[in-house]
Amino acid sequence: MHVARSMILVLVLASPAAAQTPAASALDYEFFKARVQPIFLAERPGHARCIACHGSGTPLRLQPLAAGRTSWTDEESHKNFDAVRRMVVPGSARSRLLMHPLAEAAGGDFYHNGGKHWSSQNDAEWQTLKAWVMGEKLATSERHARIIQTNSAGDNVHVIDPATNKVVGIIHGIEAGHGAGGAPDGSRIYISDEAAATLDVVDAKSLAILKKIPLSGHPNNMAVGKDGTRVYVGIIQEPGGVDVIDTVSLQRVKTVPTQGTIHNAYVTPDGRFIVAGSIAASTINVIDAKTEEPAWTLKMDLGIRPMTFNTNPDGSTRWIFAQLTGFNGFAVVDFATRKEIRRIKNPDLPPGKSTVPEGSDPSHGMAVTADGKTLVVCSRLNNYLYSYALPDLTLIGSAELGGKGAGWVTLTPDGKTAYVANPVTNDVSVVDIASMKETARIPVGFVPKRNATVSLQ
Repeated sequence: MHVARSMILVLVLASPAAAQTPAASALDYEFFKARVQPIFLAERPGHARCIACHGSGTPLRLQPLAAGRTSWTDEESHKNFDAVRRMVVPGSARSRLLMHPLAEAAGGDFYHNGGKHWSSQNDAEWQTLKAWVMGEKLATSERHARIIQTNSAGDNVHVIDPATNKVVGIIHGIEAGHGAGGAPDGSRIYISDEAAATLDVVDAKSLAILKKIPLSGHPNNMAVGKDGTRVYVGIIQEPGGVDVIDTVSLQRVKTVPTQGTIHNAYVTPDGRFIVAGSIAASTINVIDAKTEEPAWTLKMDLGIRPMTFNTNPDGSTRWIFAQLTGFNGFAVVDFATRKEIRRIKNPDLPPGKSTVPEGSDPSHGMAVTADGKTLVVCSRLNNYLYSYALPDLTLIGSAELGGKGAGWVTLTPDGKTAYVANPVTNDVSVVDIASMKETARIPVGFVPKRNATVSLQ
């Protein structure tokens, strides 16, 4: 479909009703981005691509693609969405987007300046456009869960498919990557880059780096806001703080001050707060996501390492689980009262087991399963992953890992499988949580540590 011209005319000839439809509530942006937008770039024998005409000089203006680019950024896709939806009456199969490039014999209108691209309403591309116009949404099944594994002593990041436990992609050009996260719409991967002191923005499909955003200092871990409009990066360099990145402008817009430099930054499950831990100051810093100002701070007796959360029935945060410097276990902090209510020690080492080298914390990495019933906790001391029942925190299982180091853990979306980064053996252990058995080990880069589970297009 020379949707390029085809579309242009569509806009010019669109009915006033269609042009005035604010309209977007019934039109799904994610479906447009993943399924409709590629049609504008598709090649068809004898036809120019839609972008050839509609990238400039026409009333229907698609965003031009820079040289060498094969897809649009999220910001550009939103602009395309706004342009194309003006040719649509949601729910109407007579919308200009459908009628204009369709052959008249198949029910289309008389003329399209870019030619008629489909001779039948059974054409797969035309059916895709119709599905979008009629309100179809992007099915969750069209997303793909991926494990993003950074390599703290490497110059790349590995992408693992949890369905096959194979590396299916490598992001190049990120030296000493630390934290990772994904945009909620599946379009981007974000990596905090220690070597460059940047937040690196990566296209989820091509795995190309789109931009390196300068930070206020040397970063550690990071987290993506619930609605995807913000990324929060912990700054370990003095004076510390949490850098706030706007994902539309791709700029750092502020640094929220904290008590101490920040090792890990998280977003609570309800998206209302950013929680940042300081090793140097032994503080848990809670920031209001709406105002992006400090809300409260809890001083602990030991440095704050990895954290995770469980929730109340209404989705609000119930407890913070925090691992501590030099402690083989974790603390439990009640979010409402802002007090530590319990401290759990992992099992003692079996006879003959040696401790971790100096400078490596004995317990590093934890996560809560999707059903909220299980907390998994790494132990570097003996290369184990432990599981605790929630909310009573009784030990219910342990998995001995073939890899060494147990430096971080992330879970599949269904909470059935854990991926533990082993920085000593340069691999990732795959653990079945029901049986607490290691089922596979996946070679990755040098000294893998932080990892994250994302859903990509």
